[in-house]
Amino acid sequence: MNRFDLVITPQHDYYPLTAHGQRQIPWFLRRWITPRRPPARHAVLTVGALHLADSAALRSAASVWHDELAPLARPLLVVNIGGPTSSCQYGADLAKQLIAMLQNVLWSCGSVRISFSRRTPEKVSKILLKEFSSNPKVYIWDGEGPNPHMGHLAWADAFVITADSVSMLSEACTTGKPVYVIGAERCTWKFADFQKSLRERGAVRPFTGKEDISESWSYTPLNDTAEAASQVMKALAARGWTIDT
Repeated sequence: MNRFDLVITPQHDYYPLTAHGQRQIPWFLRRWITPRRPPARHAVLTVGALHLADSAALRSAASVWHDELAPLARPLLVVNIGGPTSSCQYGADLAKQLIAMLQNVLWSCGSVRISFSRRTPEKVSKILLKEFSSNPKVYIWDGEGPNPHMGHLAWADAFVITADSVSMLSEACTTGKPVYVIGAERCTWKFADFQKSLRERGAVRPFTGKEDISESWSYTPLNDTAEAASQVMKALAARGWTIDT
């Protein structure tokens, strides 16, 4: 880290350098990782991942996807499904759990839009497709045609997102809309630390299947990308450099 003038990284990626995080690292690697808290002055820690879904991008997406998404019955629940990782493992069992929970909240939804990621196991997507493909309230994006992800961020009233995806959760939490998480209890190490940080900010709640999706709550939206950019500008200014924006 000392070789760089500025390092920007999510808080949970710094987690291995905390005393608690180091205890979860294999013993033979610990000698190479020195706990340090707080981080060095030239390290900028964000809450989540940096991404392009800022307010300007969402306004643009709202316009692009207006004709398809604006007419949908409200509230619109968007369900984003990622894929298992070594620190957040799941399979068909989570898909079945998600189906049962979605069935329980469908009464409170006007529309539901489900999207899979490139990491979603086929066995997971097939289970959800079999269950909901004929439900008139539910649309499942099959990967064909334009990706509706940005449109979903702009038009959704609430989200359900699998706990494995730091990027999808970070994007959804910039909208200020309710974000429900499924599978957080399966996450370990730095992914569990990330989930904890979002819960403490009031940005996410666990998805239980008992929710009324028409109900909402407020929290301070994540603004990591803009805040990180501000730190870059300050570092450049300290060296007498400027960037035209």
